[in-house]
Amino acid sequence: MSDHAGTEAVLPEGEGVRRRDFINIAAVSAAGVGGVITLLPLVSQMAPSADVLAESSTEIDVSAIAPGQAIKGMFRKQPVFIRNLTPAEVEAANKVDVASLRDPETLKQRTKEGKENWLITMGVCTHLGCVPLGAGEGEVKGEFGGYFCPCHGSSYDTAARIRKGPAPKNLQVPEYAFTSDTIVKIG
Repeated sequence: MSDHAGTEAVLPEGEGVRRRDFINIAAVSAAGVGGVITLLPLVSQMAPSADVLAESSTEIDVSAIAPGQAIKGMFRKQPVFIRNLTPAEVEAANKVDVASLRDPETLKQRTKEGKENWLITMGVCTHLGCVPLGAGEGEVKGEFGGYFCPCHGSSYDTAARIRKGPAPKNLQVPEYAFTSDTIVKIG
């Protein structure tokens, strides 16, 4: 028989606790690192893709747009209308009683100061998302001289404000700024 029978190995005081603490800390750390590694791809997939980031703003040269003319551009994969209003169109838009409008806004609220002749709106009808006519040459502009939605008959005036039909709101004015006299940056 050995004299070690019935005796247990005695560790110096506190050393067992330190080993247990180390194992717990190591296990929790490994789980934390594993959790972060698992979540990184899930979080990064929610970031906008490169094509979306590339379209987050658009610059358009407006120098070739004559008074009374409008063009269609693209912004975030949606049409945008840029119209150079004539003085008569500006005057007609300013004469409208704003209180009589379904979505009351003045032309001044829809344009930039000093550039009241430049009306920039999204080319999407606020009823069901059709693309209104009136920006292209020879297109029907509706009875108010602005835009006409062929899907359900909404008519917009020269300030792109809803005047008739089922659309509940005016054509949306996106964020934009003139970076020069001839370049407008949308977005």
